[in-house]
Amino acid sequence: MNNQILKMTLRALLICMLSFSFQACNKFLDVKPKDQVTDETLWSTTANADLFLNDVYASVPTLITSDPWENFSDNSLNGQAGRVSTNLYGPSIYTPSNAPNKWGLYTSIRKANLFIEKVTASALEESWKKVRLAEARFLRAYFYSILWTYHGGVPIITDVLNQNEQGDEVFRPRNTAAETFDFIVAECVAAAAELPLTAETGRATWGAAITLKGSCELFNAGALYNPSNDLSRWEQAARTFKRIIDTARYTLFPDYNTLFFEENNNNVEVIFARQHLGGTSLANYRDGEIGPRFVNGALTGWGHVNPTQDLVDEYAMANGLPITDPASGYDDQNPYVGREKRFYESIVYDGSEWLGSEMIMKQGVGSLNATDLNNSSISTRTGYYIRKGINPKYASAQNNQNSANWIIFRYAEVLLSYAEARNEATGPDQSVYDAINEIRERADIPDLPEGLDQNAMRIAIHRERRVELAFEEKRLPDLLRLRLAEVVLNGTVHAMKIEKVGNNWVYTVVPAGGGAKAFDPAKNYLLPIPQSARDKNTQLDQNPEYED
Repeated sequence: MNNQILKMTLRALLICMLSFSFQACNKFLDVKPKDQVTDETLWSTTANADLFLNDVYASVPTLITSDPWENFSDNSLNGQAGRVSTNLYGPSIYTPSNAPNKWGLYTSIRKANLFIEKVTASALEESWKKVRLAEARFLRAYFYSILWTYHGGVPIITDVLNQNEQGDEVFRPRNTAAETFDFIVAECVAAAAELPLTAETGRATWGAAITLKGSCELFNAGALYNPSNDLSRWEQAARTFKRIIDTARYTLFPDYNTLFFEENNNNVEVIFARQHLGGTSLANYRDGEIGPRFVNGALTGWGHVNPTQDLVDEYAMANGLPITDPASGYDDQNPYVGREKRFYESIVYDGSEWLGSEMIMKQGVGSLNATDLNNSSISTRTGYYIRKGINPKYASAQNNQNSANWIIFRYAEVLLSYAEARNEATGPDQSVYDAINEIRERADIPDLPEGLDQNAMRIAIHRERRVELAFEEKRLPDLLRLRLAEVVLNGTVHAMKIEKVGNNWVYTVVPAGGGAKAFDPAKNYLLPIPQSARDKNTQLDQNPEYED
């Protein structure tokens, strides 16, 4: 399909891109571009209206490859100096005027609102309307869930605002965090009632809506919004995730190593993904942007994700034991020997192979990949590069041919979330073991030991979640919801220094260059409301403790 698209005229290419690379892309080639279609015509056929909705799908956020949000956590650092994750968020010196934010999602919300309003009022076929309106409501709920995760309560806007017609009425105050959560959950329930279990590639399904609902319930059950630890919140999240498990619709894809490659797009594990199309503006640029930087002296990537030693230490040994267990067999002077399979599938480390060459992070041997201990933006700042999801076929700095989707929800996360919620609600019953062991089985590590108490199981689940979902932008939300950010984001993340001492190579864990972090629990659990938004809308209250 990519070769066909590259031969299309500019007009046809634009339409196909807006169609969000669905399998039915070709059917849109007979539809006039949106800028040539009148408002009346746009909402008179399902094909034209679909084109508009596909544009809403295309606004679903994907990985920000220049500085992924994983770098805002303790899992990775950006190999390039001067990035927001390092310069502003890491040391917690951002203000409402320059802080990272998610406020731009209101543009996408407005698109969804417009679609809902116009399609509801249209004479289009009712069965089509039900499904497509449910899709739009799911997308709108997803956009709101991101705003809620990072900003707390936000204005809930479900109508189409037009300042020329409505004046100052378009400026709305913030809803509370609880009201925003309730709205998202209600929208997920309403959408799920009309969405099919299976759908055209890339479109929302029942599973996507229920997974979003469960994810928000899990966040709402954590200490951030549940300081009294109301167990009913954990119970509700567990029930929601169990509904997905019980459908038997999804299963784990057998090969973790290629799960994220374009040839396995929309596989049996994927519940919802942002679609990509190589060779167009919808290409996935992650391989060159975040992949290993140098191979044989040649620039092959920009290294925007450098896994930290803190994350590397979470990968178990092949016998399933954490490296802190005396029985694990871990040797801190041979730290990469005998580790679990996911480590080798996720991390490029000293002595590993990449693109047919040995990667060398040692000091003093002239390697361009030697661990950058001074934060000078030359190579990896931690002694590691990311391997997970990086397809060697596209591992070059300027490549734009990759069509690999960005997976937002997958079944492994459902299993992990169910296990966590059930363990917190009632303790580690057999269903908790079953969920975690299913994931461990794919990783070729033994089952968890029997007889774990609730806290021991909690530790095991958190470790499993961090490793399994590494680099999928799940770590920072987990630190926020569990109020762990004030613990792990105060201090520094770490790197591996390898240097010759006498005749031996010595491995030493050191603070990573540019890895110092600070986190103020009085304010940093929420990002500020952007000052630019408050300048336009004086009804927007600022989050606590932020001053510009």
